[in-house]
Amino acid sequence: MGRPCAGCSGRSHWCSVSRRRPFTVTVAVTLLALSACGGDDGPDATAGAPARPTAGDGATAEPTPEGPEALSWGPTQAEWEQARKIVAAYTPEERAGQVIVASYPGPEPPVDLVRELHLGGVIVMGDNVRSPEQLAGALGELHASTADRLVPLVAAVDQEGGRVSRVHGPATEFPSLMTLGAARDPALAAEVAEASGRELRSLGLGMVFAPVADVTSGPDDPTIGSRSASSDPELVAEITRAGLDGYAEAGIVPVAKHFPGHGSVPADSHETLPVQEATVEELLRRDLVPFRAAVEAGAPAVMVAHLDVRAVDSGVPSSLSPEVVGLLREDLGFDGLVVTDALDMGAVTDAYGPGEAAVRAVAAGADVALMPADARAAHAALVAAVGAGDLPAERLAEAATRVVALQLHQAASAPPADSDVLGSHADLSYAASLAGLTVVAGPCEGRLVGDAVQVVGGSAADRSRFADAATAAGLEVGTGDVVRLLAGTAPGAGDVVVALDTPYGLGGSTAGTAAIALYGRTPEAFRALLDVFTGKATGGGALPVEVGGVERTGC
Repeated sequence: MGRPCAGCSGRSHWCSVSRRRPFTVTVAVTLLALSACGGDDGPDATAGAPARPTAGDGATAEPTPEGPEALSWGPTQAEWEQARKIVAAYTPEERAGQVIVASYPGPEPPVDLVRELHLGGVIVMGDNVRSPEQLAGALGELHASTADRLVPLVAAVDQEGGRVSRVHGPATEFPSLMTLGAARDPALAAEVAEASGRELRSLGLGMVFAPVADVTSGPDDPTIGSRSASSDPELVAEITRAGLDGYAEAGIVPVAKHFPGHGSVPADSHETLPVQEATVEELLRRDLVPFRAAVEAGAPAVMVAHLDVRAVDSGVPSSLSPEVVGLLREDLGFDGLVVTDALDMGAVTDAYGPGEAAVRAVAAGADVALMPADARAAHAALVAAVGAGDLPAERLAEAATRVVALQLHQAASAPPADSDVLGSHADLSYAASLAGLTVVAGPCEGRLVGDAVQVVGGSAADRSRFADAATAAGLEVGTGDVVRLLAGTAPGAGDVVVALDTPYGLGGSTAGTAAIALYGRTPEAFRALLDVFTGKATGGGALPVEVGGVERTGC
């Protein structure tokens, strides 16, 4: 597996890239060369293109060691030309559909909607999943229903690990990104991403909205929290690059998110439009560091958040702002696929209808309108806007061509999915949780509890999973040492205090024996915790964020 390594420059952060399979050689740079607009038949690789990075920046297309010359974003020249020809022959209705990745209600696959609107793809949410087997069947039906199309369907999912995971048992539950930030092991982070990607591909999924490249600002970050690797931009950048590498090895397309950084705003864009008060210079020093690293590493796609970036385009959601997308394209030099965050979120729907939001997003430079509140309204509005001249036909064709080229390339290059891989990575999830587990007070090794424990705090599900792990570890549950589980940022008291999400509550907590940051609630995280409790293992993590009032940052 390719790993980040010292001494690399430009896009050569993955020094073993030249030794990969054909798909993984290119998918790690899957969508980085289609920002130029050509004539009415779609984008052109040179005409009207913005200035490209020099060869020294690593952006010049190079031949892969196996197969024809590839563009800097992955597809071969032949695949790119094929995509242009396909989109040139599309009707406006087909082009509009190609740039929409829609959600759908319930477990039944939206076969009729996909065919009616010529949808580019669907996103799987929790409501669509009854079991992995059911999901695999639904996606199989969708893929079969579009088998007569020249372009395969995008099947995408939010599966970050930790608390944002749509597919659960028997699929492996992987730890949060903050766990991996605490472990400070890029090779481990890449291995986790690869394992997760392989399991997703076994279900028929081809795109994952991960890794999270946001830099969390600390306790005042209500949305990202443990979804971020750290408050240190360089550490986030390192873990982001590793995640991109791992997903690429699995043959799944990663989408780094949420540009220009959701971790430093004090509101949740699901509910309202958060205001980003930082200057561009401050953003470049903090929030944009991981995104720049992702671009330099060849990220195939980036998701743009819904933020009011006052220093760039005040009052306009960044996902609908040509200026903010321009910051990504021009300042960071990103030529890949731009995906909006979900367009059914409050930050957008409070001010824009589904049709207007889709048109504004594509006009601003987005290539995928993700989860419009009403897919039919969004589709109709895109077609009407092109017909009225409000949305240039070339812009819609450019967006559609990026999606088509990606799907053609993935279909031609992805390694076969492994149908037996689902749920096979429990030991890796355990190892990652143990590597990130951080003891900030108390003994670093040896037994922390007696033969019996009583658990308080957390949710009923937290306490149930803890009890299962404790019983499996040979402990009696219900009496004995008090284990306090912290579900949020509020402090607590107990013989052992364990923060299950972000670690900020540990600073004000009273722990008789030990205080521990676990950063997660997966079964394997609790197994790691109990092994530390009983002295069978030691936690290897160090705090990836600043927590005042603790004895130390780790052992």
